[in-house]
Amino acid sequence: MAGDIRTSLQALLPRLDQKSDQHHLKQAQKHYAKSRRQLDELADVKSGRRPIHPQQIAKAISDHATEDAIFTYDVGLPTVWAARYLTMNGKRRLLGSFWHGSMANAMAQAIGAQAAFSGRQVISLSGDGGFSMLMGDFLTLAQLGLPVKVVVFNNSALGFIELEQKSTGFLNFGTDFKNPNFAVMAEAVGIRGIRLEDPSEVEQGIAEALAYDGPVLIDAVVSRTELAMPPSITIEMAKGFSLYMAKAIISGRADEVIDLAKTNLWR
Repeated sequence: MAGDIRTSLQALLPRLDQKSDQHHLKQAQKHYAKSRRQLDELADVKSGRRPIHPQQIAKAISDHATEDAIFTYDVGLPTVWAARYLTMNGKRRLLGSFWHGSMANAMAQAIGAQAAFSGRQVISLSGDGGFSMLMGDFLTLAQLGLPVKVVVFNNSALGFIELEQKSTGFLNFGTDFKNPNFAVMAEAVGIRGIRLEDPSEVEQGIAEALAYDGPVLIDAVVSRTELAMPPSITIEMAKGFSLYMAKAIISGRADEVIDLAKTNLWR
């Protein structure tokens, strides 16, 4: 059957009883306020320790973007950071791919969005893996003069795949990248490149990039071992991560476990 939402709601509303109990609503609002506070604390960097936490990048993008900006984001960790830190206001637009395992959608969507809406700011939150797959298409920005701002979360890995491997007890395998300096590469093809390596550079670098009249690539060197914690942790996840850490130590990769602790426990 096919129908429209107006007719469906008109038929449905007389059959519904109005509820006055707001317990569930208030409980949800309280939970959100607590979660929002905890997430914002992760993006509030108090030290200059490298590498940059990706949360700081995402929040700075949201803070400095225009009120009607169009954001696109790659599948994987950029999806997590976009969902948690991009503030939507009814005027901004958020575009993504919602198929698990799809890659390299963000910059392609950004090119299309900028071509369709020349007067709006368009920002692509790209993973280094997704961006690397579309390096040829990156030339389109210079060729057509599209002022897209491409933010590359450069952690030298397929970050979300690594998390999946670790949470199921596997040592990460086949996820390494040997990335170039993407900012220098951008400059070589006539696009403004900005490389961020230190937390103290983030605010100014993001603000400068978003204010620039033309395409920009922001090469944000972020922590590879940042954990994108889910809303709830299952026993299976805890077992898998414990197994991964045991295997890493036995295999002579204890430095990975130490980096994991430094990034997520001793911020």
